[in-house]
Amino acid sequence: MSPRADAQTKKTDAQLKMLNLMLVCGEPSGDALGAQLMAGLKQLAGDRVHFTGVGGLAMAREGLSSLYPLDDTAVMGLREVVPAIPAILGRVKQAVDFAVGTKPDVVVVIDSPDFTHRVARAIKKRDPSIRTVDYVAPQVWASRAYRAKAMAQYFDLVLALFPFEVAFFEKYGLRAAFVGHPVIERAAKVTGGAALRARLGIAHGAPLLAVLPGSRTSEIRFILPVFRQAVEILACKIPGLVTVLPTVPHVAQRVRAASEGWPTPLHILEGEADKYAAFDAADVALAASGTVTAELALAHTPMVVGYKLGGLTFFLSKFLMTVTHITLINILLGREAVPEFLQSRATPENLAAAVEHLFRDEAACGAQIEAMKEFGHLLGEGDEAPSLRAARTLLTFLDQSAGM
Repeated sequence: MSPRADAQTKKTDAQLKMLNLMLVCGEPSGDALGAQLMAGLKQLAGDRVHFTGVGGLAMAREGLSSLYPLDDTAVMGLREVVPAIPAILGRVKQAVDFAVGTKPDVVVVIDSPDFTHRVARAIKKRDPSIRTVDYVAPQVWASRAYRAKAMAQYFDLVLALFPFEVAFFEKYGLRAAFVGHPVIERAAKVTGGAALRARLGIAHGAPLLAVLPGSRTSEIRFILPVFRQAVEILACKIPGLVTVLPTVPHVAQRVRAASEGWPTPLHILEGEADKYAAFDAADVALAASGTVTAELALAHTPMVVGYKLGGLTFFLSKFLMTVTHITLINILLGREAVPEFLQSRATPENLAAAVEHLFRDEAACGAQIEAMKEFGHLLGEGDEAPSLRAARTLLTFLDQSAGM
């Protein structure tokens, strides 16, 4: 056999061998991204891929049996995190022990860097031969850029969501590849608004507000009460206002308790399909800053964004931020295309006024929608599906590593 044919045979063998991939996420937004990545990997590699690790309901639907429940690590804010530290560190150790014991072909950690990077760092310390990949790296270009240098010590590759991140990370000696933002793929799911209105008994022309206070316990605690007060103001200004509140299972009980006696007709929704139908049905959204704002932007749903943290957490964060906006669309466009209100500015009065303006001003909604189209283009809308590109990049990385 010629050397070229022998090399080709080895490459084919590497491509056809079973792959054991360990995926680790820390909260629902990462679970959704992990599920999309799993679907992409299965599309490209079929049943050659075996998944282990940590995920939630979305990843479970793609075939992952999680090491432990996702809500054990889905906490945010000093007041919530500090009491949970022993339990979180225990989960870190459990994930690390599992990785070192099973030696997967690669460990892919997804978002939630305060948790997932601890896992990656500890894995590299105990077994440097295990390859580690970061999917949805922290926005270190926006805050604490020095972390990129540290990341280069315990990651072999970053799957970057934004084109400019590649040069940024490589400047610190960390290999990176642009794959696009997976949230783009969810835009196609934004459908069924008319059917949702009919099922819930909401008249076709009734003003409908989607309220999205976040998926973390701390967000329900700090943000939902403010959103509720904003809705109380709006109920007096917009006759016939109806609200829908999509939520996720692990905080649904808290959301229902906090929504008792809501000032307008309220429909609390669980499940992905109903969430996207709510985006389609709603005239305007009032949302906490996070992945959901990118989903709303790609759905072309006009929105107002508000966010509140615990006082100490916010005080410390002020010294670390290097960007002037908190909402992704505003960060990427470099302007406040979407009204956003942080901490002391996130008052019921400010939020209600901004929401009322969108209900009454079609031009303001139109300007937002045009900005949202620009935002989608920057994220890679119209190109190959980001999760498929991420899966392809990951498989190529494994193939190259196998030949080294």
